[in-house]
Amino acid sequence: MDFKKGDTVVHCTYGLGKIMDIEERTFFDKVTVYYMVQVSDLTIWVPADENLKSRLRFPTSPAGFKKSLSILSTPAEKLPDDYRQRNTQLSEMVKDGSAESLCRVLRDLTAYRHARSWSEHDNALMRRTQKALVGEWSFILSITPHEAEVQLNRSLGHKTD
Repeated sequence: MDFKKGDTVVHCTYGLGKIMDIEERTFFDKVTVYYMVQVSDLTIWVPADENLKSRLRFPTSPAGFKKSLSILSTPAEKLPDDYRQRNTQLSEMVKDGSAESLCRVLRDLTAYRHARSWSEHDNALMRRTQKALVGEWSFILSITPHEAEVQLNRSLGHKTD
């Protein structure tokens, strides 16, 4: 993937951002291109290496995003009760940072919470995943982050004001 300065991208962990700069850096006599990505108040440097596709992507198309959102209303997959197994499974699910994966994690964690309590890791993953999905949602569908969050909460069956 060749990103350009000014491109809007989605980072697999931090969500929607913008490429602010592209630099070549040399470490141990190896030159690597890095993308400087601004995500909210965070600046991250992403190497353009063999793992780039799993770290950065262009935002999903509106049609593809709407299709991903439909996952929120499908039956949840059962998560392990053991928090270590659950953490491993959820981390693997969200690793690619795709809208589809984010929706699956949110759906499954929400269903899990109805019957059991969450671990601190579950809480942190839920917050991070919601933030990433809401950021992409508001960008793709040209709505405010608040509107996207309200729609997400409705889709997950949360009460909204």
